[in-house]
Amino acid sequence: MASKHLEVAAPYEPAFDLESVADSDSDSGVDLFADDDGKSSFSDRSKTHSVSPSRLTEVESETRFAVLSYEQVKRLNDVLTEPMAVYGRGNFPILDIKLCDLIRVVRSKLEADSVTVRDVRLNGGAASHVLASETALPYNDTDLIFNVELSSGRAYDRVKFATLSALLDFLPEGVSKNRMSTCSIKEAYVSKMIKVTEGDRWSLISLGSKSQGKNVELKFVDTMKRQFEFSVDSFQIVLDSFLVFQECAHMPISESFYPTVIGDSVYGDIREALLHLHKRLIATRAPEEIRGGGLLKYCNLLVQDYRPASPKELKQMERYMCSRFFIDFSDIMQQKNKLETYLWNHFRGSDPALVYDYLMILYTVVDESTVCLMGHERRQTLSLIEELGYSIYYGDLNRVFVPQPCVPPQAYYYPQSYYYPAIPSLAPAKAQKEVESQDPTSCSCQCHNSCKTQQCS
Repeated sequence: MASKHLEVAAPYEPAFDLESVADSDSDSGVDLFADDDGKSSFSDRSKTHSVSPSRLTEVESETRFAVLSYEQVKRLNDVLTEPMAVYGRGNFPILDIKLCDLIRVVRSKLEADSVTVRDVRLNGGAASHVLASETALPYNDTDLIFNVELSSGRAYDRVKFATLSALLDFLPEGVSKNRMSTCSIKEAYVSKMIKVTEGDRWSLISLGSKSQGKNVELKFVDTMKRQFEFSVDSFQIVLDSFLVFQECAHMPISESFYPTVIGDSVYGDIREALLHLHKRLIATRAPEEIRGGGLLKYCNLLVQDYRPASPKELKQMERYMCSRFFIDFSDIMQQKNKLETYLWNHFRGSDPALVYDYLMILYTVVDESTVCLMGHERRQTLSLIEELGYSIYYGDLNRVFVPQPCVPPQAYYYPQSYYYPAIPSLAPAKAQKEVESQDPTSCSCQCHNSCKTQQCS
């Protein structure tokens, strides 16, 4: 058996330093990958790991890729080796899986079934967590990308079978597998499956249950024109060298002994993207290509105190995202389902005040930047957002800050939805002061009736 090549980063090799990027101008022209002679050694390492596609120019390769520092590799090691719980439905047991083990098993089954895996990458929030200077940067799901060839329908079936059969290997000891099939594993552990065959070619299998923990999403990609929405979610970390290091080193990583790992930004400029992540800036390229969900992600960034990197392009970007949202979700029921699903996936367990602020930001963006709808269609969408804001405000915030009013605001009916008057934002400190100043026996709607003996009219 041929021995695998193991490349270890020596202490003197240039490593990626986020702090130097964050404190410097992205256009300063400083080469973070230059050695003592002033020559950039990055291109040689990128070729070693085969992460630079042949169609990229030398300039594009230099700006897209970076070598991770020891601290970043250490965080990557924590993400890949920490056991994650994949919850099963019904009586199926919980699977305790390390991501590095899951990757190896799935990859081996794919290659055994004649599916070539070009490389495996960590994507999304987990990749941002590894690269960010803030070690506590939270993320919801763990996204893995397997770059494979999906030239036929049979290839999609092989990908599905490899993933489901891999889960069988992680069942706890003592569990009988005699009557287990990939169909039963799918029903028990898969929360979402997507297959795209027209234009782009990729498949997604999501493991776990959002109601019980983080999901693990495995994406098998042959071609995908758009792999990011904004620069801060464009990061991918190539895992092949790290996995080879684990197999060959047989010892933990240290500051003087760790693998060379490559980071990639499909945004096109990793230094600029990391600067945006560090300074909490919103930027993108070709906003007209962002799918409808990009509008919801954009408002999520705004509520997290991100701000546009280029205020001059703000309105145009918002118009593009609003137009695409209403193209992808054309009727009010599709919009309702999409919005409720997004709130559940990204705000479950969050402070109700944060959810309410998010909905009000979304309301403002839709109200000011929608140019592709008839008047009554826009009012339907705005009333949907206000209705959700109303339920959040009076269903959760009032339990903490103000008494429940005796009578809700008057509702006006529009086709397929209800419109509620705008609900003013109420800061916690101000709300608490108002609660303390009120007579506990009087009605909160200021009618001065006794709630125990009368009702508001």
